[in-house]
Amino acid sequence: MALTAEDVVNKRFQPTKFREGYDQDEVDDFLDEIVIELRRLNQENEELRQRLIAGESRISELQRSGGSAQSAPAAAPQSSYEPEPAAEESAPEPAPVAAAEPAPAAVPTSVPGLPFPTPSLDINAIDPSSTNNLLQLARRLHEDHVREGIEKRDALIAEGNATAARTVQEAEAKQRQQINALDQERALLEHRIDELRTFEREYRQKLRGYIEGQLSELDGSLGGSSAPQQPAPSFGTPNGSYQGFGGN
Repeated sequence: MALTAEDVVNKRFQPTKFREGYDQDEVDDFLDEIVIELRRLNQENEELRQRLIAGESRISELQRSGGSAQSAPAAAPQSSYEPEPAAEESAPEPAPVAAAEPAPAAVPTSVPGLPFPTPSLDINAIDPSSTNNLLQLARRLHEDHVREGIEKRDALIAEGNATAARTVQEAEAKQRQQINALDQERALLEHRIDELRTFEREYRQKLRGYIEGQLSELDGSLGGSSAPQQPAPSFGTPNGSYQGFGGN
């Protein structure tokens, strides 16, 4: 299926997940230039096609006119000479004169259907091979123009496809880079969360031990025993610093 200007105008691409890539206005302007060039080439092809049709019609008309002129016999011109009355018997008879050859039929100086008069020429002198050569030349010229237009159209389409593919590839590469960066950031956050959870678990264990020790000391003091007071446990933080429970 041939690509038309309407296909380029109506072409829609799927939006990417991330708002990256080339400037959409620049891409739209480039596609507009492609549409204008395609329409110009299509119009030029149509004009060349109409000119070729007109040329073929004109050549056919000339061929028909030449054939009708060759088939029709050339009419002998009528002489306006009238014989004079018979001379007197005593007058000598003139010498016989050779009959004049009929003049060739003149071709009209204009052909119906042409906006300008054509020079008078002998239809019998028209060479059919010349008209065939002219027709072949016109067709060859038309084919050259059509081929040139098709090649230019294909080049523009290929350039547009290459630009679109390059844009998509760059957008996908940038998307992959952003996804990799987000994955690395997520891994760092998960590692930090694990560290905080470990610190919380150790802190709870040390706090529980400290409270249980204090309760034991309290029970001993109530029972009359003088047990030495246990020092407050130290709790390490994830950043490496340690601080005793209740310390400033």
